[in-house]
Amino acid sequence: MTCRSDLHRLRRPGPLLAAVLVIAAPALAVSERSGVAYREALVALSRGDGIAAEVALRKAEAAGMDRSALAARMGEALIDQGDLRKAREWLGPARFAPADAAHGWRMLGRLEMAEGHLPAAGRAFDQALTITPRDSRLWVDIARLRYQGGEHTGAIAAAEQAVNFDPENVRAIELRGLMVRDSYGLPAALPWFEGGLKRRPDDVPLLLEYAATLGDLGRAQDMLTVTRRVIALDDRNPRGFLLQAVLAARAGQTELARHLVERAGRRALDRPGGLLLSGLLELEAGNAHLAVEQLDRLVRFQPDNAPARLLLARALAAAGNDDELVARFGAEAATAGASPYLKTLVARAHENRGERDQAAPLLDAAARTVTVPLVLLPGAPDAGPGPAGAVRRARAMAAAGNVAGAGTVAGAALAALPGSAVTRLLAGDVQALRGDCAGALAHYRQVAEVRMTDGLVLRVIGCLQRMGQGGAIAPFVARLRVARPRDPLLLWIEAGLTAERGDWSAATDRLTYLSRSGLGRDAALQRDLARAAARAKRPEVARQAGLAASELLPLAGDSRSPEQR
Repeated sequence: MTCRSDLHRLRRPGPLLAAVLVIAAPALAVSERSGVAYREALVALSRGDGIAAEVALRKAEAAGMDRSALAARMGEALIDQGDLRKAREWLGPARFAPADAAHGWRMLGRLEMAEGHLPAAGRAFDQALTITPRDSRLWVDIARLRYQGGEHTGAIAAAEQAVNFDPENVRAIELRGLMVRDSYGLPAALPWFEGGLKRRPDDVPLLLEYAATLGDLGRAQDMLTVTRRVIALDDRNPRGFLLQAVLAARAGQTELARHLVERAGRRALDRPGGLLLSGLLELEAGNAHLAVEQLDRLVRFQPDNAPARLLLARALAAAGNDDELVARFGAEAATAGASPYLKTLVARAHENRGERDQAAPLLDAAARTVTVPLVLLPGAPDAGPGPAGAVRRARAMAAAGNVAGAGTVAGAALAALPGSAVTRLLAGDVQALRGDCAGALAHYRQVAEVRMTDGLVLRVIGCLQRMGQGGAIAPFVARLRVARPRDPLLLWIEAGLTAERGDWSAATDRLTYLSRSGLGRDAALQRDLARAAARAKRPEVARQAGLAASELLPLAGDSRSPEQR
């Protein structure tokens, strides 16, 4: 009966063992309580709920969990809430438990990025790399850091590394999809987003990028379906409502679009896209002063955002604020590369102030079509360090006729950041100014591997024309149209190419479509439509387009249709 005797002893501990168990019981209970709360926090963080994660982590702290074991996750929870000051209290000392050290360094890097301290972010990520060099999530953050710092080709390589290390990481898939969309176009990005959604069907950030891409492809109903799903999953996320507002605005339903922006809440106006959309909608609704308020915030936040600057100028003109319009845009309107529309807006403001002598040169310039790749913005000589500063300094030198000096600045910027699309574009622009269009195109091709923009399209076409290779423009545009089937600029260029072939009816159809799709207030488009319609023997279309052009730019040259002249 030896087995029974042993079992009996195990069931009845001796005095020493009993004492140990009595002492350890409270500690074990504390450890269990803190562990449960900590696991709750991890679940909350996985679904992006920083508030719930903080609450759970506070419980773990109250239950006795050491601060170093909480620091990384508490920092993450506070970053998710946007409370960067409190996040630094936890992450700044860099005292992390060994099991959480890599995550802690990664969160510190994200905090430094959020506060604009890019070198410090890089150092934090380097610390994390020494611990977990194959962490896909870390490589996603490194890719974002590189992109934000202007190292665009390095960012692409890091994003590819993230996918290679973990093909199931939806953040890595999302980032690669965004990069593919920028460089190869909308259809090429869809498989990335759809692949990510197969892995995580309810991932809100991925759904939002998928919806935006569908909308730009013209798949309005599909976009609406996806945004409704986003709102059902997270009705506090403003971007779902903003995307629906964009859809309504494209359909000409301004009031519905304004209502959707309101539903998005105040947080929508913390986003550049929300401010731009809100400003445009208020302007279309006749609320010029509200539009100025929104667009002024955006331009102060993004001073190089050209569409926003032009829209702000239009809002100031509509609000009758001639003094501010001249003060803020007078210097820019006087440059050779400023748009005819901006020149005319500023000229009108000068006339309203009785300054006809200052209005006349701007009106003359607005009546001519002038294209230069470098446009001077105010304050360029004091633009500061970095790629953006180099671009502004080079613009200032080029505008003053110092192309050699601009070339020196561009060369130094490119040597410092050879993987930057910004410095590469600047180098191409300087080559174009020197007359070396072949050299410019070589730079532009490398820029296109990162991001194909409207400005880059126009630069390439301009170089092809100057090189006598006009026949290459149509195939170039056709390739881009596959990637960006609804792009207004490409449709406009295609209409021009169609007109050059003598098919004025088809050109009129394309321009009419553009006029009805959001470009109806573009005077240059209406002028082109008037001319094409007159040649196509459509007098009523020509008359209406000519009148629209006259209303938009009544003083910038003769905007009457050829039939009216």
